[in-house]
Amino acid sequence: MVSSIHETIFFFQKDLRTGKLVNLPSLIAASDRTPFLPDRVAKSIPFSSSKFPEIFNHFSLKPQTREAEIMKRTIRVCEREAVNGEQMFCVRSLESFIDLSIATLGKEIQLLSNHLSKETNNPLFTIARGMQDMGENELVCHKDRYPRAVFLCHSINKTTVYKVPLVGRDGTKANTLAVCHKDTSAWSPKHISFQILKVKPGTVPICHFLAKDTLAWVSN
Repeated sequence: MVSSIHETIFFFQKDLRTGKLVNLPSLIAASDRTPFLPDRVAKSIPFSSSKFPEIFNHFSLKPQTREAEIMKRTIRVCEREAVNGEQMFCVRSLESFIDLSIATLGKEIQLLSNHLSKETNNPLFTIARGMQDMGENELVCHKDRYPRAVFLCHSINKTTVYKVPLVGRDGTKANTLAVCHKDTSAWSPKHISFQILKVKPGTVPICHFLAKDTLAWVSN
């Protein structure tokens, strides 16, 4: 049954509705429990593509290993230029996570996360009643792969965060997060969402659920 239903990656806003069946393997994946470094320690370790040898040495990694390549990718993603209408930064400590989020959105904010009532192996869920629009004052923080916690946080103009209740085929209840981007005109035409939905940049809102370890700050 699961194999016959495509994974829910990107979808149209009209499909974010009660009764819709979704396939979310990323929601049931194992959590990444990698902790933040203390702020003082995080600031003492380089985090730059110009300092790879020093970083690998600190974490006792050889440059050609898979782990080293993953670290390189994470740092380069953090160094990319923001697209038009986007604010972004990466954080490596709890202190910077909170301070930079307040600096971006103000003090009256709350942190949202995905939550499952129990572990499950079945990725099929139905959207239940009670979906909440949490507004457009948002900052979505994706957890990247690194020896210690690194989050890439970004806020994109005209993006709305939703709290979406789900019920699994096996009765598992989930409180999940989804976002809808209402202006995709600055996105690359090669973005995978346009290939999946067969639309062009800037034509229709595009939505997606947030991965299990992704967090979102929104206004209170």
